[in-house]
Amino acid sequence: MHIETLKVFCDLVETASFSEAAERNGVTQSAVSQQIKGLEDRFSVVLVERGRRNFSVTPEGEVFLQAAREIVDTYRGIESKLQQMRDVVAGPLRVATVYSIGFHELPPYLEHFRAQFPEVQLTVQYRRSNQVYADVLESKADLGLVAYPQERKGIEVEPVWKDRLVLIAPPQHPFAKKKKMGLREIDGQRFISFEPDLPTRKALDELMREAGVRVKEVVEFDNIETVKRGVAIENALSIVPSESVDAEVAAGALCRIDLEGRHLWRPLGVIRRRSKAITSPMRELVALLKDGKPE
Repeated sequence: MHIETLKVFCDLVETASFSEAAERNGVTQSAVSQQIKGLEDRFSVVLVERGRRNFSVTPEGEVFLQAAREIVDTYRGIESKLQQMRDVVAGPLRVATVYSIGFHELPPYLEHFRAQFPEVQLTVQYRRSNQVYADVLESKADLGLVAYPQERKGIEVEPVWKDRLVLIAPPQHPFAKKKKMGLREIDGQRFISFEPDLPTRKALDELMREAGVRVKEVVEFDNIETVKRGVAIENALSIVPSESVDAEVAAGALCRIDLEGRHLWRPLGVIRRRSKAITSPMRELVALLKDGKPE
C-alpha cells in the first residue's frame, strides 16, 4: 500500500467523484477504481458505496478515511521538514477563507506570497465560517481564515489582525453626511443584517444589546457583498468591516460613518488542525499575514 493510494482515497471521498479524483492525481478513472478495490480487498471491507447516482462512504470507510488523512498529513510533514533543511518552500497549500476576508483583506497577501514562493501550489476556497472550520478539521484545507476565531476541539487558532467596524449608508440616507456617531443613534433605524449563525452577526447583536439598541431589521444576508447591495437598494444602514467598503466609498455609492466605542473591532485569525504537521508553505503564509499588509 502506497501513500499515493491513500491520497487517491481521500480525494475520492472529498470530491465524491472517481473522475475528479483521477484528475487530481494524474491517473485514469479505471486506476482509481482499481486502487480503491485493492484497499477493500486488502482489509476485507467495503469502503464506498458505488451507486449510479449516489456516492457514499461506509462506516468502515469513515474510519479508514480518518487514518488515511493522518498518514498523508504526516508524510507531507516529513516532506516539509526535508524541504526546510534545503531552504525550499514548495508543495501544495490549500486555504479556506470566509468571503469578506478572501475578497477584501487577503488579495494583496496572496499576490505577494505567490510572487515570493512560485513553487507553492496555492489554492483558495471561499466558504461560510462553519464550513471553513469543517474543511480544516477534515483536512480539505491546510489553513482557514475566519473572523472572531474560536478554539474548538482539534482546532488551533493564531490571531493575525483586526479590522474596524463602521456604519454604512447610501448617499441619500439622513445619516450619510455624518462623519462619526454613537451606536445608540441607530436605534429604531432600518437595518440590513448578517444571518444569525455568522460570527460577525453574533458580535453585533451583543454590542447592540449592551448599548440598548433595537433596529428594524429589513433583511438578512450571508455575506458582505449582498449586505452592501441591500443597504443601497433598501436605503437602510448596516455595520461592516471598514476595508470591505473602500471601493464603494471611493465611487460615491456608499457612505462610511465611524462609530464611537472601544469594542468596534473585528478580530481575524488563522485556524489549523491541531494534529496537522506545519509545512513550510503554511509557516510562510502565517508569517506574512502576521507581518502586516505588503507594500
